[in-house]
Amino acid sequence: MKKTVFILTAMALVLSTAHAKNKKKNKQKEVPVVACTKLFNNDVDSMSYALGVNVGKDFAKNLKGIPGGKSNIDLIISGFATALKGDSTLMTAEVATETFKAYITKAQNADTDAKKAAGEKFLAENSKAEGVTVNPTGLQYKILTPAEGPKPTAKDTVKVHYKGTLLDGTVFDSSIDRGEPIEFPLGQVIPGWTEGVQLMSVGSKYKFFVPYNLGYGEQGTQGGPIPGFSTLIFEVELLGIKTFKEPVEVSAEKPSQATPAKKPTTNPALKKTVSKKK
Repeated sequence: MKKTVFILTAMALVLSTAHAKNKKKNKQKEVPVVACTKLFNNDVDSMSYALGVNVGKDFAKNLKGIPGGKSNIDLIISGFATALKGDSTLMTAEVATETFKAYITKAQNADTDAKKAAGEKFLAENSKAEGVTVNPTGLQYKILTPAEGPKPTAKDTVKVHYKGTLLDGTVFDSSIDRGEPIEFPLGQVIPGWTEGVQLMSVGSKYKFFVPYNLGYGEQGTQGGPIPGFSTLIFEVELLGIKTFKEPVEVSAEKPSQATPAKKPTTNPALKKTVSKKK
């Protein structure tokens, strides 16, 4: 992890403070203060408790991001309170930092190995399933609805309906659920899609089983629903193909009066702004 949960907590606190200032500037209605004066002796006590609540809630969220998802809350509170008061801690700050880093590295490696193993096991078993074809790249697919006709190339734009799931069945994206198909240049998505959709004809429906190296790789969708090293399953229906046309080269010679000059044809391929989220 590039940033520890401690840094994230501090950032969250700063952001929440800035957000509160922006609300005040925008003259938005503030949340009424609930009779804190009845609970605490003075404003400092009220502020201190409020700070503890905010930090605690943000910290609890950040703890969920620790690889393995395990922590000892009582020891966290003990270490935090001791350090905050300036008392003698059982670890120096340097030792605490190295201990935390070592744990995170070990837990991340274990998590990575588990995800790789789960994906490899699934693909090995799935390759033996009826109707499943395995490409040399490792991409696996099954034809759900066959169709005849032209197939797209990596330069073409395609229109599809699809659903993407993780191995545990979690749906991370679905144009079907949104009720609206999507169009994109086939060469600008994850390799598993670029390779797989080129096998399809309009009207066909395929199921793709995509290894992590043909999907979102080691990083996954950072901050998104797809963890690193994830094997993905897609159901894809090809609805249409917009064939790529090469740009027309225009002669530099001066055109005759009988033939009006034509403007050079621009490249119809879309710029690479489509994110690989399929």
